[in-house]
Amino acid sequence: MDVRWEDFGWERLARGVGRRRLPVWDATAGLVAGESAVLLYDTGSTLVEGAELRTQAESLLGGRRVTHIALSHPHFDHVLGTAAFPGAEVYGAVGVDSHLVRDRAVLRDDAIRHGVAPEDATRATDALVVPRHVVSGEWTLDLGGRQVMLANVGPGHSRHDLVLLVPGDREVVFCGDLVEESGDPQAGPDAIPSRWPAALDRLLALGGENAVYVPGHGAAVDAAFVRAQRDELARRFGVS
Repeated sequence: MDVRWEDFGWERLARGVGRRRLPVWDATAGLVAGESAVLLYDTGSTLVEGAELRTQAESLLGGRRVTHIALSHPHFDHVLGTAAFPGAEVYGAVGVDSHLVRDRAVLRDDAIRHGVAPEDATRATDALVVPRHVVSGEWTLDLGGRQVMLANVGPGHSRHDLVLLVPGDREVVFCGDLVEESGDPQAGPDAIPSRWPAALDRLLALGGENAVYVPGHGAAVDAAFVRAQRDELARRFGVS
C-alpha cells in the first residue's frame, strides 16, 4: 500500500494516508486507503486536475480506484474535479448539495476570475457532481480495517465546511480551508466570520493536541498553530 508517495508528488502522512499540494492555488487533496475502499478528500479545480489525481491515486494503490469522495467546502479549487471519479460515493456538509445546484454559474465565474480557462471551467461545472450524502453532524465511514470520520464543524470559511479525521498512532485531520498555512485565511462572501472561531474550537476538540492538522492550503501544522489562527480570526472579526 505504501509505495514511494513522494515519487508521485504526494506527502505520506501515515500508513495509507497522504496528501498532494496541487499547483497554482496550493490546494490540498487528501487520500485515505482502507482494505476495501479508498477515500479522496477534495478533487481539484478542473476535470484535468481531477483525472490526474485519479491516475496518481490508482498508481499509488496498485490500481485500486477511489470509491468515496468528501468535499471540504463548495469552492471551485476543491470540487470541480469530482466528475473525473465516476461511480464514487460523494459526501459533503448538509446544504452543499443545494448550494452547488443553485450557484453553478457563480462557481464557474469564480473559477474563471481566478484564472481557470473558460472552457475548462464550463466543462467542469456542466459535469458538476452534487454530493449524494450530506453530513449534518458526524458520519463514520468504514473503509475496511480502517474507520474515518467526517464532521460538519462549520460554518466558518464557508457555510458548508466538512473535515475528515483519520485515527492512528497520531490522528490526521484534514481541515479544508478552515485552516490555511500558506497565507492568511480567506473570508469570501459566503464566509460566516462570527462562527469561524467556534468551528476551530470544535475541530481542536475532535482532533486533540497530538494530531497532525492538514490545512486546505499549505504545510501540515499542529494544534498550537490551529489555536493561534483561531485566536487571530477572533481578533480579526471581533468575536470571542
